Amino acid sequence: MTERLAEPLSAEDQTVQSMPDSSPTKWHRGHVTWFFEAFILAQFEEGFRVHNPVYWTLFNSYYESMGPRHPRPERGVVSRPGSREVGDYRRAVDDRMHDMLDRLDEDRRRILAPLLDLGLNHEQQHQELLLMDIAHVLSRNPLRPVAYPEPDPALPAPVEQAWLDVDGGVVEIGADGSSFAFDNEQPRHRALVEPFRIARRLVTNGEWRAFMDDGGYERPELWLSDGWARVRQEGWRAPLYWIEDDGWHEHTLHGTRPVRMDEPVVHVSHYEADAYAAWAGARLPTETEWEVAAMGLAHEPSADPGAITSHHPRPAMDGPGMLQAYDACWQWTSSAYLPYPGFRVADGAVGEYNGKFMSGQMVLRGGACVTPRGHARSTYRNFFPPQCRWMFSGVRLATAVDARDA
Repeated sequence: MTERLAEPLSAEDQTVQSMPDSSPTKWHRGHVTWFFEAFILAQFEEGFRVHNPVYWTLFNSYYESMGPRHPRPERGVVSRPGSREVGDYRRAVDDRMHDMLDRLDEDRRRILAPLLDLGLNHEQQHQELLLMDIAHVLSRNPLRPVAYPEPDPALPAPVEQAWLDVDGGVVEIGADGSSFAFDNEQPRHRALVEPFRIARRLVTNGEWRAFMDDGGYERPELWLSDGWARVRQEGWRAPLYWIEDDGWHEHTLHGTRPVRMDEPVVHVSHYEADAYAAWAGARLPTETEWEVAAMGLAHEPSADPGAITSHHPRPAMDGPGMLQAYDACWQWTSSAYLPYPGFRVADGAVGEYNGKFMSGQMVLRGGACVTPRGHARSTYRNFFPPQCRWMFSGVRLATAVDARDA
């Protein structure tokens, strides 16, 4: 899937880094391969030798215990290895992985299995990051290129917004250990939730346009202090990829086109999401509320597990319960990204995976159109700094039970 996502992109596309927070496509391809080399081959392959010592440094992201790293903001100046050489690296490591797995006995395979699961899920994360980053790269190109053709322009009928009542009480949240989960989803624990209401579907572009038309980006009383400072500093007037050109247009991975009012708004920061909620007389759900509301929702079945079936969020399709939980946009919550009670950092380099980022970030829940199918789940905790906008991030509202009756 990683190579299928990269295939439509030119070698030049794959080299560009358009901002310090993003990474070139070829770097993502190399990094996920380095993960298998560094965390699995280095430990389990007989007679292990590093494929290329420079790659070991170049494709290390933030694992301090694995040695030196090339500075993240300078990944885009590395013209070599090129995308073809990165492909050679991927094939070489894949071949060595297959050969090693064929040779290992069952006991060693059982020891290796958790790391292999982590490596595969890590690569799925980077498939989504690859799409987020190339969307930003192409947004800076005046040719307004199309990365991925839109498969089907047919859109479902609009779904009216409605509210779902959710009972309160003592609930259990977090991964239960029955299937793969990242360390930050654990341990499972009890939490107290007051009764609340949560929106059936995500906020749409049309609803966001009403917020804009009512001066939403010009009214400081709606904004958190740091958010208002960002509005003024960076000149925010609309979501990240909206362009005012004889009406509002939107840059997408399918190209630049007029904003479609029934599609969910996407590429908004936590600050924008919070301001919109204040304007709408609501709030953002906590991550516990979101998980409770999502319990029992089907999201795993897929005709093509691991596939990315859309490159831009589509309007809600009617159905039971909470809509657009996993297939449109990640949804901002009001919860800071902090460790669960009893969380422990794993031993070794894998302990650097999530725990050390538990400061200054906000939690998003659900999943996005660019999240590989089957990767998302109700316990998944995505996280980004509150000012970030280039992710596929959207908005779902919540209120107290009596707030909508007032």
